[in-house]
Formats: sequence, C-alpha cells, structure tokens
Amino acid sequence: MKYVGAHVSVEGGVSNAPINAHEIGAKAFALFTRNPSRWQSKAIGEAEAQAFKDNCARLGYGPEHILPHDSYLINLGSPDEEGLAKSRAAFLDELRRCEQLGLTLLNFHPGSHLNRISVDECLDRIAESINIGLSQTKGVKAVIDNTAGQGSNLGFSFDHLRRIINGVEDKKRVGVCIDTCHAFAAGYDLATAAGYEAAWQEFDQAVGFNYLSAMHINDTKKGLASRVDRHESLGKGMIGTDFFEMMMNDPRLDSIPLILETPDVSLWADEISWLYSLERG
Repeated sequence: MKYVGAHVSVEGGVSNAPINAHEIGAKAFALFTRNPSRWQSKAIGEAEAQAFKDNCARLGYGPEHILPHDSYLINLGSPDEEGLAKSRAAFLDELRRCEQLGLTLLNFHPGSHLNRISVDECLDRIAESINIGLSQTKGVKAVIDNTAGQGSNLGFSFDHLRRIINGVEDKKRVGVCIDTCHAFAAGYDLATAAGYEAAWQEFDQAVGFNYLSAMHINDTKKGLASRVDRHESLGKGMIGTDFFEMMMNDPRLDSIPLILETPDVSLWADEISWLYSLERG
C-alpha cells in the first residue's frame, strides 16, 4: 500500500499538521517541528505535543508515516568548528522534539564541505554527528535526504549515502529518503523505464532497500544531471509522468511515506488524487 502525502503547514502549532494533511486526502505527511530558518526556536509545550498525538491518532496517522524535516541551517559535516557544534546541538534538539511528539523518523540534509575540507572528511563528520545525536536519544531514526549536488552539498550519489551509513554505529536507527527531483538532478534518469530500473538497482547495490525509509515526490524544472535543485509540480517538469506511474506500482516502495514537496500548494490534493489514480489492480 502506498502512503502519499505532503509537507504541510504547522501554522498555529504542530497539532494542526495532521488536520492539514487530512484535508488534502493525505495518508502520510511531513512537517517542521521548529522554525527551519532559525537556530533557536520556541519549545513545544506539553499540551501542544499531546494535541498533536491525539490528532494523529484520531485521523489515523501512525509515526511510521510522518516525516519531520530538520532545519535548513544545520550542516552536520561543517568544516567550521563553531558551525559544527551549533549544527550538532540543533540536530539533537530536532531528535528530542521527535521523541516528545512520539515520532520515529527525522529527515535531514547530510551536509556540505564548503570547499574547505575533503569529501571523505566531510562524510566522516556527518556520520560522527549522527552518532552523537543518536547516542543521546531513543527511538528516532535519522533519515538521510539525497541531494541534488548543488554547490558543495554531499549526499548526491548513492555511494555518499552508503559511506555515511557505514559510519553510523546503530544501523537500525539510520535510513534514507530519496528525493526524485534531487536524484534526477544528480544524474539518475528516473524518466525512462530503463533508467528507473537502473537507478533502483544501483541504489539497492550501494545502499539497500532495507534502508529506504521515505521518498520526496517532486518533478524538476532542470534537466538530467543539472546538479540544480528546483522542484516542479508533478508532470510539469523534466521527469514527466511515466516515473510516477512506475513508482505507484512498484511494491518495493510500499509502506513508506511518499511526500510531496512540489511548489504549488493549491495542487497538492489533486496531485495526491492523481497519484492514487495511477495504481493498477
């Protein structure tokens, strides 16, 4: 079974996220548990946390289909010691917020070397940062987002993801989220049947489907291997429509959150409905 949703608003409090997801027909959802553009954010009150849990239970959202996303400021591979310390502290806060809300996944961008340290050193720092955060929390899986490879961002190749996972001590608490826009921008041709299967075979060999914990479902404004991260509404970009039909009928992608991050929020309900219409049998 497919669990399609979107990254919904938490305006007015995180307890509104499941309500917003339900209103667009989502079977899964993503959210920010804190301001993604600030280092410091207001704590979640216990009453608000309980309201979130109650709304999720009432509307049928289990933690395995909820994908919190961490702050955009966090760089777990930062070459700057002060920046690395701030990032690790913020990442720990994100993990603890997930604990507070009864959530079991935390999605994050791996990090950037900023052209100041080697790729290997940056990947090692990312893995070490994950280990530090996981050692101080329980029950939350760190879910690495693949990137488009823009600038000095790492995580654009499946090999990068494998190398980070290899450095994580608790393999049961690390996973991967594949963003379709990012993968296409990084050079994985998801638009054709042959490219689709080749990409997933490479993923399985390098990482393994046992680590696939979620997906971000986006089309892209830019071409194959552009290394530019520009999301587009489904079917309106360079990936086209065939990929999404293959995805919706691929049993390897069952049971995980499939989250829209497409730019036109007003289309989300229609996009979710359209994706489910592609299922055969």
